[in-house]
Amino acid sequence: LLEAHELSVQILATVNAMLTAKGLLLKSGTVVDATLIAAPSSTKNSSGERDPEMHQTKKGNQWYFGMKAHIGTDAESGLVHTVVGTAANVSDVTQAHALVHGEETDVFADSGYQGVNKREETQSMDIDWHVAMRPGKRKALDKSTPMGAIMDKLEQTKARIRAIGEHPFRVVKRQFGHIKVRYRGLKKNTAQLHTLFALSNLWTARRTLLRAMRA
Repeated sequence: LLEAHELSVQILATVNAMLTAKGLLLKSGTVVDATLIAAPSSTKNSSGERDPEMHQTKKGNQWYFGMKAHIGTDAESGLVHTVVGTAANVSDVTQAHALVHGEETDVFADSGYQGVNKREETQSMDIDWHVAMRPGKRKALDKSTPMGAIMDKLEQTKARIRAIGEHPFRVVKRQFGHIKVRYRGLKKNTAQLHTLFALSNLWTARRTLLRAMRA
């Protein structure tokens, strides 16, 4: 029922409308990021086959089977405004255009989003993309030179902003224990992600909301 009527999408939208009305969701900048969510063996069907909508991907030296949660997060408040679910083997950069709400002027992303500003689907967007250098390129910076020092400081600043976008994943995985998919198929699992990130927004904003209630 939730996914059929997109009720979970509406739940996130309703929570965010309330947070926006309270001045907590500013929409001036966005952090885009993605995380892997494993699909356990319990998602196999009666014939013992794995969920065909889940896929395998390699991160570092380890292989994962499951899906990805892609999110767009407010760069100031750390509140999630957009959620997209895909198979695990879908490249992060291909979903960047779907994670912006259209009102932001700046978007921050890790090095997995290199080349996002050259993609066809982002050409009509009036956005400054602040993408991290690839680790090898940053390591090669000569910080003893003025330009090298400035570039390194810029990368540090971008990293601090990106950390804001990583916090919702920690809430969903650590506070709510969502480290594996619960259902078969992307639609149901993506619907659940919308609900979880709506709850993570309330968790993140809880102190401000409680102060407002007591005032």
